[in-house]
Amino acid sequence: MSTAIHDIGYRHYDGPRLGRAHTVRALYQYNLRSVFGLGRGPRAKILPMMMVAFMLLPAAGDIAILSFARTPEALIDYSMYAFYLQMIIAIFLATQAPVIASRDQRFRTVPLYFSRPVGAWDFVLAKFAAFVTALLLLVAVPVTLLHLGFLTMRGTMIEHGSKGVPSVVDQTGYYLAALVGCLLLALVLSSFALLIAAFTPRRGFGVAAVMAVYLISNVVVLIIQVVSLGNGDYDLAGWANLLTPFRLVDGVQARLLGADIGVRGDSVPPAGSGPVFLLGCLAVIGGSLALLTRRFRKAGA
Repeated sequence: MSTAIHDIGYRHYDGPRLGRAHTVRALYQYNLRSVFGLGRGPRAKILPMMMVAFMLLPAAGDIAILSFARTPEALIDYSMYAFYLQMIIAIFLATQAPVIASRDQRFRTVPLYFSRPVGAWDFVLAKFAAFVTALLLLVAVPVTLLHLGFLTMRGTMIEHGSKGVPSVVDQTGYYLAALVGCLLLALVLSSFALLIAAFTPRRGFGVAAVMAVYLISNVVVLIIQVVSLGNGDYDLAGWANLLTPFRLVDGVQARLLGADIGVRGDSVPPAGSGPVFLLGCLAVIGGSLALLTRRFRKAGA
């Protein structure tokens, strides 16, 4: 019996070790691409791209109306844009959060990630940052388009004799405040949607769960506000906004970021309630991330 030793050309890796930060950044980029279906098949791109188009259409249509009406009243309030289109955002949340939070559990790849120098917090942070970025783009780009439309049409409105045309400085201030609201909305919605989706490896269940929480919370708040306003209790109607994510963030915009209260009806949060709504947002973000980290740590054990 003879033996032979074969040289298969194996060599130790002598290149640079990019480290933990590079791994987290790679995870972030991968998850961000996955949200929009990039790097996946055509079917994965259809729904997110449709939601992007649906979010942009009202802004484009409003700019077209502004070009004919030539009056600042035709411009959609920046801070209310996401609130008006919350159903589209909710569909995006429900369909794409499981892509981020459920697939790794369904295919049991979480332990493989944790076998590298990546902890549960790094894993969650990369996913959360990617989903926040995607949602911020979804919401902030149409608002930016509205602002660019105003800047383009402002001179025409003044020449047309329209009254009450805001200055560029004032309107830019409203725009920047709306961007802060968009960021806060992305943080709150991403955290709670990922948490809900992470509790099931099945995408269909994750979609249903996120939509159920959104719809049920809105119905509960609507019932409370209808009853409260019917009894003349405007404060209770305003405080009820704490119970649903979109209105929770809108309370911060209305009472801390200087958004127009007049377009929000009778259920606007009470005066001085802004810090409470902000604390509510921070509690949702912090609590969701803590539970999400615990969930993935268990999945990776």
